[in-house]
Amino acid sequence: MFGKRLDSAWGALLPCALIALISMSGLSFAAWRMVMVGALLATVVMLFHQRLRHYLLLPSCLALMGGMVVIAINFVR
Repeated sequence: MFGKRLDSAWGALLPCALIALISMSGLSFAAWRMVMVGALLATVVMLFHQRLRHYLLLPSCLALMGGMVVIAINFVR
């Protein structure tokens, strides 16, 4: 168990870094909603594509982190 590589960790770390970069641009609520909708649609497309199925965590984590940022924006304002 300890010798096994953690292959999908970058699938969660890369979207978190991307969300951090996007959040510095100061997007509005509607723009964040479009980011989340785009990420969710990409997740559905990647789910049915045989080769892209391995990278499914990228857009789904992006949508999750985008939702968390929108919630944080609503509480701060």
